[in-house]
Amino acid sequence: QVQLVESGGGLVQPGGSLRLSCAASGIIFRVNTMGWYRQAPGKQRELVATITGGGSTNYADSAKGRFAISRDNAKRTVWLQMNSLKPEDTADYFCTALHPLTQNRYWGQGTQVTVSS
Repeated sequence: QVQLVESGGGLVQPGGSLRLSCAASGIIFRVNTMGWYRQAPGKQRELVATITGGGSTNYADSAKGRFAISRDNAKRTVWLQMNSLKPEDTADYFCTALHPLTQNRYWGQGTQVTVSS
């Protein structure tokens, strides 16, 4: 059974930082491209950042320079460090795993991030 369990969300003031974590089980973690998506109220889910098994990263324009995705294959965990947070970063953040060959994709349940003063 595949499980992606996110943690680290919460309420933070504008300009603050949060670090999201996603612990994976039930997949061959090291080969999966891991990623973070977000969905704000009334909006479509959008890509935030991805990281391949080899460590190559990709960021949405909105995340470049402020967010950093990283992974530890031994710990089967992926992180999203979010700095200089803005109110428009408020959303539910979802961890995802994508197998590069089968294209099977799995989602976590999400963690809520609220940026507000």
